[in-house]
Amino acid sequence: MNRPDLCLDFANTRYWRGQDSPTETLKTPADLAAWAKAPKPPAPKEFERALELRETIHRLFDAVAQGKAPAARDFEGLNAALAGAPARTVLKRGKETFDWEVDMRSGTALALLAPVLWSAGDLLASGKLDKVRRCANPECLYLFLDESRAGKRRWCTMSSCGNRAKARRHYHKAKQA
Repeated sequence: MNRPDLCLDFANTRYWRGQDSPTETLKTPADLAAWAKAPKPPAPKEFERALELRETIHRLFDAVAQGKAPAARDFEGLNAALAGAPARTVLKRGKETFDWEVDMRSGTALALLAPVLWSAGDLLASGKLDKVRRCANPECLYLFLDESRAGKRRWCTMSSCGNRAKARRHYHKAKQA
């Protein structure tokens, strides 16, 4: 679970943000527990805190993707969450790699989201900020890390938004002809 873009995956648990009614995948505390692979769902108050952190992370990286400085309140909010999250102190062996051990039994938002928070901090401190992108579809606004060779990726996926844009261009071109 230790990936630099884990924080973007978490921000994208609410998607189609450019539409009037974005799609929410974390509707209940059990949804969050399943997403985080936690042993038990958080309390309702902790669930709300997790959703607040998701929106903070989204606003922060959305600003970065647009070439803007993140709002001070979002940066401070992330730092406060990092300060309260469990520390990275113990490594564990996974199936093919090593990862940080996190005790999620407390059920707090900060414990459940520790890997997400670490990912956000690591990404901000990395040399990869210029690779954070937002899908060019104004209805989508999905955040991603552009690891393409040319560094010119515009769409969350070609099979979704990229294909829609191509179809739209083709339609308008055919209509004009």
